[in-house]
Amino acid sequence: MADTIPDLNATVRAGTGKGAARSARRNGDVPGIVYGGGADPLPINIDFNKLLTRLRKGRFMSTLFNLKVDGHDDVRVICRGVQRDVVKDLPTHIDLMRLKRTSRVKIFIPVNFLNEETCPGVKKGGVLTVVRNEIELDVLAGDIPDQIEVDLAGAEIGDTISISSVTLPEGATSVISDRDFVIANIQAPRALAADDDDETEEVAADEVPTTDEAEDGGEE
Repeated sequence: MADTIPDLNATVRAGTGKGAARSARRNGDVPGIVYGGGADPLPINIDFNKLLTRLRKGRFMSTLFNLKVDGHDDVRVICRGVQRDVVKDLPTHIDLMRLKRTSRVKIFIPVNFLNEETCPGVKKGGVLTVVRNEIELDVLAGDIPDQIEVDLAGAEIGDTISISSVTLPEGATSVISDRDFVIANIQAPRALAADDDDETEEVAADEVPTTDEAEDGGEE
């Protein structure tokens, strides 16, 4: 289970309704609500600047957070909605949903490549080219893995590692299920690739007949 779930700090919002929400915004906060998980809804405020920073990092809607609110137990939440100002496109309200350990969530998990230094293809000069450094999985909230491991122990130059060749954690499935997408590949070094191109050009040039050969070939 992942132990690196990021914290999301909030405070309890005094009062509900438009008046309390406007007051929160004037004080530099974004009002929000936490619901679900078999508990009563909890109105909260989140620091505007900290929230905006996290939003700009991307993947906010698919990131699991550890919500910390003074006077309340920490709880895992996932964002289910961010309302924005229609002109400035800045957050004005946020909806967070509590998750039980048995809840299923879609979340991006980082990919960790094992045995890169001893990989046959890399030792021969090949270059590991990472196409996806994280994969979106459908997984139980109580069984979120720290990472997805991809073993390069037997990978050679020209090999491609796709999702079908990776063993996912038990109970987890890839959100992209309709195609066998590429995670990484071992490419030939540029010098070798350039030499191959040169050889191809030389062969192509040798196959082109000279003027004399063309004329001789035309005589019976």
